[in-house]
Amino acid sequence: MLGIKELKNGDEFYFRKVFDQYYQKLYFFILYKTKSEYIAEEVVQMAFTKLWQCRQTLQEEYTISTQLFRIATTILIDFLRKYNNKDAVTARLDVLNIETGVDSTNEKMSGAELQKRISKAVNDLPPVRKQVFEMSREQGMSYREIAETLSVSSKTVEAHIYKALKQIKKHIAW
Repeated sequence: MLGIKELKNGDEFYFRKVFDQYYQKLYFFILYKTKSEYIAEEVVQMAFTKLWQCRQTLQEEYTISTQLFRIATTILIDFLRKYNNKDAVTARLDVLNIETGVDSTNEKMSGAELQKRISKAVNDLPPVRKQVFEMSREQGMSYREIAETLSVSSKTVEAHIYKALKQIKKHIAW
């Protein structure tokens, strides 16, 4: 299948084309299923991250869109399980450290560089947004716990997380 070989070979330009072609479709698919912009944004970002990290295991007999939507659906199920079990979304950026079974210095350096960019992006967040983001991601607090601690609504917390992720995404974009 055209495209799978390019991804398997680590063609970042082609990956960017796949990202540009499917991002919006995947986002609206997840948004339709969840009715949450935050969850849609999280799941889509996690799906593309996993697609890149697990590109060596892609199957050439299936289209990229089939495999990408399958990855996203699996992530969504896991995400919703976690949400239901913890009463709040506490997904972590640990998804960036998914084991792929591929051990290349180049990929490790890319991961280290990505982690560095994420850290810089978090540090550049406005103070309250940074605090909310760190309470969620580093301390593992639920939206409700954060809302109670800061005396704000859960929707305010969700909005801060959504905006933080959007800002981080822009900061680490290719």
